[in-house]
Amino acid sequence: MARDTSFSYSFVVLPAAERRAIGAVWDFCRAVDDAVDEAPDPATAAREVVKWREEVGRLFGTDTPLTEQTQQLKPYVTMLSLSRQPFDDLVDGVEMDLKRSRYDTFDELIGYCRRVASAVGMMCIEVFGCRDSRSREYAFNLGLALQITNIIRDIKADLHQGRVYLPQEDLARFGVTEQSLAAGMMTGAIKNLLAFECQRARHYYTAAAQAMPHEESRRLVAAEIMGGIYFEILQRIERRGYDVFSERVRVPKLQRARIALQIWALSQLSAFGLTRSARA
Repeated sequence: MARDTSFSYSFVVLPAAERRAIGAVWDFCRAVDDAVDEAPDPATAAREVVKWREEVGRLFGTDTPLTEQTQQLKPYVTMLSLSRQPFDDLVDGVEMDLKRSRYDTFDELIGYCRRVASAVGMMCIEVFGCRDSRSREYAFNLGLALQITNIIRDIKADLHQGRVYLPQEDLARFGVTEQSLAAGMMTGAIKNLLAFECQRARHYYTAAAQAMPHEESRRLVAAEIMGGIYFEILQRIERRGYDVFSERVRVPKLQRARIALQIWALSQLSAFGLTRSARA
């Protein structure tokens, strides 16, 4: 939680006990993700996946976890009645990065995004105490929106790792090759492709806002802050003419703080029926 991330700005608004619980979830998720991304070779990464899959078993079983992250998280599993499925999904999603580096269709990509992003959202809403089924729909859609935003922003970095998350069918539709993406030169075709992908991300931000139950809006304020910061990343990409090659698009610390404060203030009005999503 010490990292300077959009997530830390989101969680600072939570009550202390809830912040500790979500911090334990976040640290676990980060460790699982890093296990593959930072592994020196595929064999080591594969062993790490096995290790974390076994740790999920210990997390929800009777055996004592072996890692610091899982040991810190285990008390909250019982305390908050967390579901196992999202944790299994996360490990499955991380493992997908070992098995494939391309997705032919958007439907295939959704399967990946659901596991690496929406699953984390499912964990979070349980920590927040959300019980409405619409909160699950909200978490699913917001997870897709955040991950698609990440995919657009990180095209250059992913290419350096040999990965292309943009669906192959989209590249073909707009006449964009992987070679042209690797060249990092903005062309009309690339601009049209990324405009399309940004609109797709916008669709899921809107779907999340529409799904959020008013009765649980205050419980979801941390998620809304996260969404607000990532939506600003998306807007900055658009304002730059979709240039994600010259530098990594970031939201300055002060702007992140302003977004967090604005969304938190709006959430305080929810009891009066005056609040609405900052992305509506």
